[in-house]
Amino acid sequence: MSIISEMMSYPFIVRALISGVLVSLCASLLGVSLVLKRYSMIGDGLSHVSFGALSVALAAGWSPLKISIPVVVLAAFFLLRITERGKIKSDAAIAMISASALAIGIIVTSMTTGMTTDVSSYMFGSILAMSKEDVRFAAVLSVIVLGLFLFCYNKIFAVTFDENFARATGVNVSIYNVLIAVLTAVTIVIGMRMMGAMLISSLIIFPSLTAMRIFKSFRGVVIVSGVLSIICFSIGMVISYIYSTPAGASVVVVNLAAFLIFSLVQAVRQGFSW
Repeated sequence: MSIISEMMSYPFIVRALISGVLVSLCASLLGVSLVLKRYSMIGDGLSHVSFGALSVALAAGWSPLKISIPVVVLAAFFLLRITERGKIKSDAAIAMISASALAIGIIVTSMTTGMTTDVSSYMFGSILAMSKEDVRFAAVLSVIVLGLFLFCYNKIFAVTFDENFARATGVNVSIYNVLIAVLTAVTIVIGMRMMGAMLISSLIIFPSLTAMRIFKSFRGVVIVSGVLSIICFSIGMVISYIYSTPAGASVVVVNLAAFLIFSLVQAVRQGFSW
């Protein structure tokens, strides 16, 4: 408890915890739908798009977050459209856009500012980079994302499991697919300061995959995924503080440990059922 109270005495850690818990929760809830729709790697692709946009914004002296959000949202919409039409498979489209955006970001960075502290924090994550404005911005957007997800929960559930059935019942499938992609894009951008472009997609993939090891219902997986994301993020932050390890990487390692534990529990339960 003394370590936690000591951590709470530092304003930058409190800011990181507030924004981190909100972003982790958003990412984990959206991750359930993305994993079930076999679209989980969109997080990795959009994070690279965000890095490219951030590099251009920093080089031009613009506000990184305010530039990258519309760019990443457009990229998400573009990915969705080209895969829906079947001209390019989703994995190929994500790989193409991801590599292109990352290459543009690297070229712009090398020709202008170089690998500055700002660029490095967006690439690999840094809790020290979270300003009060960043936290307020992240908090507002996270609440909007959570609100929209909960408000559209039933429609998202229908679209996730059976698009044809959802379409037959009158649900506008395209609109809700776009909504999931846009909410994911916003979550990716606001989480990059904390986790970095290289690791932010882990917040989307790990909690949902971990919850699916044991729980089978959509609601159960969503609830457990959200709880796990908050617990793993909090433990990761404590480990990062104690051992001076990178916060983003520490959170990912804790998520990996949770996944392995849940997988072991699943294997034991299946063994007993035999």
